[in-house]
Amino acid sequence: MKKIILPAILFFSFISISFSQRSIPMDQLTYAKKNIHSIPNGNEALKSLIKEADKALTIEITPVTEKSIIAASGDKHDYVSMGPYWWPDPNKPDGLPYIRRDGERNPEIYKLDRYKLDKLFKNIVTLGYAYFFTGEEKYAEKAVGDIRLWFLDEDTKMNPNMNFGQMVPGHTGGKGRAEGMIDTYGFVRMVDCITLLSSSNSFTKKDMEGIKKWFSDFLDWMLTSEIGQDEYNAKNNHGMAFDVQATAYALFSGRNDIASRFIKEFPENRIFKQVEPDGSQPLELVRTIAFHYTLFNIAHMMDMSELAKYTGVDLFSATSPDGRSISKAIEFIKPYLGQPQSAFPYKQIKEWDENQQKLCWILRRATFFKPNQEYDKLFGKYNQTSRSDRQWLLYAK
Repeated sequence: MKKIILPAILFFSFISISFSQRSIPMDQLTYAKKNIHSIPNGNEALKSLIKEADKALTIEITPVTEKSIIAASGDKHDYVSMGPYWWPDPNKPDGLPYIRRDGERNPEIYKLDRYKLDKLFKNIVTLGYAYFFTGEEKYAEKAVGDIRLWFLDEDTKMNPNMNFGQMVPGHTGGKGRAEGMIDTYGFVRMVDCITLLSSSNSFTKKDMEGIKKWFSDFLDWMLTSEIGQDEYNAKNNHGMAFDVQATAYALFSGRNDIASRFIKEFPENRIFKQVEPDGSQPLELVRTIAFHYTLFNIAHMMDMSELAKYTGVDLFSATSPDGRSISKAIEFIKPYLGQPQSAFPYKQIKEWDENQQKLCWILRRATFFKPNQEYDKLFGKYNQTSRSDRQWLLYAK
């Protein structure tokens, strides 16, 4: 297989690498934990988190090996999913080849492994945060059991590849596509929560060595496989998400040289190529849910900025000579906060109000990189998030 050749590394005057063991914003979490009774909605959010964690204790995770549809490899350990926006052609007796309906999810996708992975993400993250905030071992014990089931147990673990992710009936011959790599984006926050669990009595040294090896192997697959290379070369949010994943897994598995390379080339290779001088993101604005994808990609940039921040690098401030930056991307979409959907000159066929709230939290997150009173005021004015929402703990002030 071909190995990805990363672009020339760019060195900025603000870059000084000093790796920490955690990529999660620990200062924010520690602040929330210490001030839980005084931060806005802290008590309500914590009660809700504990309630969700107690429910997670009862949820049985289905391993990747338990399924009726096996990958073309014949190996039940290989993850299999289908492109979410592909539907049977109503004009064909067998529906083949499937046709694309951008922004509309085909419920058939839940027959494969994607729903199992989503449940795994949610459970481990919820339990990890609950363990951090309460110190109760029962949450760590359940999370570690789920980790072992999906990543470590020889009978049930997932192979560290996405060779069969987001296949499309009638198009890919049972093989996966580069787009399938977005399925694993939830691993980014999950590995942070695994780090939170590492102090528990339930999580052994052998467990940590095993899970780090799994992600190191997965990273190798990302960097050397044809599918990984295609995703790396994607010019839209998929390429952005690839870099975030590669960096997160490199940091988690201790491969800091790889993380350093991705962080250093991120401004030139991603931000400056995907964000125009006016802040627009053309490849996201052409979608049928353009408002969503614009925010989706900004969230990727901020995730990368969080990873970089805790290695001593300020990506959020990176700006091209003609003004391209994460801040400019936020400024482009900010005027539509609090506006009716009719004010948005691009397509957004669903979930306008839901994405309004996502924009509020984008503004909130931005203030942790650079204080901004205007963003604080807009958040206070337009945010309608439930008082029990977990984000009050993650982005507490």
